[in-house]
Amino acid sequence: MEIKIGWIGLGKMGIPMSMRLINAGYTVTVYNRTKGKDERPASEGALVASSPADLMKQTDIIVVMVSDDQAVRDIFLGHDGLLNPGCTSGKLIINMSTVSPGISIEMEGLCRQSGNYYLDAPVSGSVKQAETGTLVVMAGGDEDIFNQAKPVFDALSKLAIHVGKTGSGNTMKLAVNLLLGIISQGLSEAVIFTRDHGLQVSDLVDVIQNSAIGSVYTKIKGGAILQDNYQAAFAIKHIVKDLRLAKSAGLNTPLGMTALESFHKAETEFAEEDIIAIVKALKK
Repeated sequence: MEIKIGWIGLGKMGIPMSMRLINAGYTVTVYNRTKGKDERPASEGALVASSPADLMKQTDIIVVMVSDDQAVRDIFLGHDGLLNPGCTSGKLIINMSTVSPGISIEMEGLCRQSGNYYLDAPVSGSVKQAETGTLVVMAGGDEDIFNQAKPVFDALSKLAIHVGKTGSGNTMKLAVNLLLGIISQGLSEAVIFTRDHGLQVSDLVDVIQNSAIGSVYTKIKGGAILQDNYQAAFAIKHIVKDLRLAKSAGLNTPLGMTALESFHKAETEFAEEDIIAIVKALKK
């Protein structure tokens, strides 16, 4: 039986991810709250729904990838939302947004009451990984439901892993982004220390990349600093949101709290710039 997929949220990640599913042969129907972003998927064969409720009726698996808890609530419970009274039952809703574990627990309960299924399945990776299908998916929810969704995840990722009960995927993603914030600040502090002592940052990047602490991430972000390129792959405003979510979920450790404070201060001036723009904020 053909599986029809609905996609809600056509941001930087949503467009290439939905395109991956189209190219994998799925019938994909898209919806975006801001009109116009559906043009590219539509040009490649996607259908366009008029509302989340309309999309829910047309598809079997619905993927949601929106900005925050309130956006999730609006998509599920707003006017013509996925779970409006009398909504279709038997559908699987996969929430791939980076949001709080609490909103997933709440939405899973509402899905269950309406006869539907829910997974929280945020991803690690950026636009390039979305385009190439090399994201990492971390999913929370019923393992049997995860296994049913696995072919969809396989079209989007190089690894899809079931990490626990509902909300666990969200918690794991917050842990990953906590480390992302700490590494970004640590690299930036090393750069500042190097500059302050009259040494070449290019030499620092070479040393790091040829040492045990080198990684793809430090190579990319070290290169961005060398090129003075702070165009956002992952904006400072988003790491602030995620670190706040982690704090709400119980984060209370020294490096994490310091990172939250640093990025929060940086957000005033550099909110729309890449996470590694923290190097500019720390130098002020």
